[in-house]
Amino acid sequence: MTKQVTPKQVKPKKEKSIEETLWDSANKLRGTVESSEYKHVVLGLIFLKFASDKFEERRKELIADGKEKYIEMKEFYNMSNIFFLPEESRWSFIIENSKQSDIALKIDTALHTIEKNNPALKGALPDNYFSRLNMDVSKLAALLDTINNIDTIKDKQTDIVGRVYEYFLRKFAIAEGKGKGEFYTPKSIVNIIAEMIEPYKGIIYDPACGSGGMFVQSMKFIESHHGNKKEVSIYGQEYTATTYKLAKMNLAIRGINANFGDIPADTFGRDQHPDLKADYIMANPPFNQKDWRAANELIDDPRWRGYEVPPVSNANYGWILNMVSKLSDNGVAGFILANGALSGGGEEYKIRRKLIENKLVEAIVIIPRNTFYTTDISVTLWILNKNKKARVVEINGVQKNFRDREEEILFVDLRRWGSEYEKSFIELLSDDITKVAENYHNWQQTSFETKYNNVPEYCYSANLDEIKRNDFSLVPSKYIEFEDRDSTIDFDTEMVRIQKEFKTILAEEVESQNQLRNAFKGLGYEIKL
Repeated sequence: MTKQVTPKQVKPKKEKSIEETLWDSANKLRGTVESSEYKHVVLGLIFLKFASDKFEERRKELIADGKEKYIEMKEFYNMSNIFFLPEESRWSFIIENSKQSDIALKIDTALHTIEKNNPALKGALPDNYFSRLNMDVSKLAALLDTINNIDTIKDKQTDIVGRVYEYFLRKFAIAEGKGKGEFYTPKSIVNIIAEMIEPYKGIIYDPACGSGGMFVQSMKFIESHHGNKKEVSIYGQEYTATTYKLAKMNLAIRGINANFGDIPADTFGRDQHPDLKADYIMANPPFNQKDWRAANELIDDPRWRGYEVPPVSNANYGWILNMVSKLSDNGVAGFILANGALSGGGEEYKIRRKLIENKLVEAIVIIPRNTFYTTDISVTLWILNKNKKARVVEINGVQKNFRDREEEILFVDLRRWGSEYEKSFIELLSDDITKVAENYHNWQQTSFETKYNNVPEYCYSANLDEIKRNDFSLVPSKYIEFEDRDSTIDFDTEMVRIQKEFKTILAEEVESQNQLRNAFKGLGYEIKL
């Protein structure tokens, strides 16, 4: 009888996403280009392809409308918020020459020409990156071919280029590891800030804006809540030149206008928005920055007025006071700091005490460990509010009544929240973020339908007297109730149970040894222990 063999079923190979394909292609540049450099190479090329696709689409529209004589006039592109591209800057020209030995120079020329013809892109695009890095022509050509296969404007409902940018910024942050990657704040962290402070209308500011992620997510927040993006103005500042370019590119591809100052510059040493009053501040400044000013510098800076001068040894409170000075009368700030800022001594203690006494601190949220790619420590989200008093605020056409919370601070502990994903990083899921934001807004609002309750091991609303008794510490565990699970355990009963289990385990171990010894004995061998 012939045995019938069932053919082995081959599981269909999962098709790679656009992002994964691009990442694989970009990784081929390793060896000739440092990872910290090739993010600018890849993202610069993606920008060039996207700008070209938009340009070609607009060009066809002009021809279809019988306006062919205007197709080389940049005004007819700029009026539709599209960048004008001279012929040597178009993607088609780059692809035609992609196998030539001078392709790197041609790409640099293309980017330079686009920037020169579009003032909004001043200082945004990589400058002589491709020629300077002396890349392998065949690897660069392969990357160009991969990008050429992406139709960046095919799906009007999907922000393909924005999606690629977000993916790459995250991947580069992971690849560069701790102490680097400061240009990227994980999306879930930006989302929780946006959902809590609700930046619907007015001026949004980020004093350490990195690649502009706070602004991108703010705009997505406004869109998802059916707000009007035209009612928002964006201001930011970034110290690192290459990251400054990333931010400008990141927002340019999404058609978001922003004022990042004329040049990349240190927020403390050269404040490019000295008179700014922001309605919303969203920030993830560098953690525990040392030697951020010389001992005799910035002593009389107006940003510290009314407070102690922040210590040279740590910039955390320098960032806090910079943001306090930028808040409008009704402004709200949400920012991330290392946990050490919750309880430091010296000048930090004095500043923290005044912030609390001035009734600016509204909420303190402990974020789970391993949420950031640049550090594995647990960090804190601070919410400062210049108007904690009872008030009526209209948000997106809906009036909200807010309690008088001047004398209270909400503490939230999320250390046990979130889900693990790539490389053991923790991410707060959208449901997590929604729950935290709803709880915070319930705490703020007066309506009877939105009652707030303290929850053990999660949240607690502390009044100023309690905070004074804790010497103005903002460590949530000093206020949130934690259950003592050990107190309910009957140790005598538990020890009897454990002894029984241990005896059972030992007996099973002896039985296993006997079975093994008998098995060898049956084969003519004897095991002596």
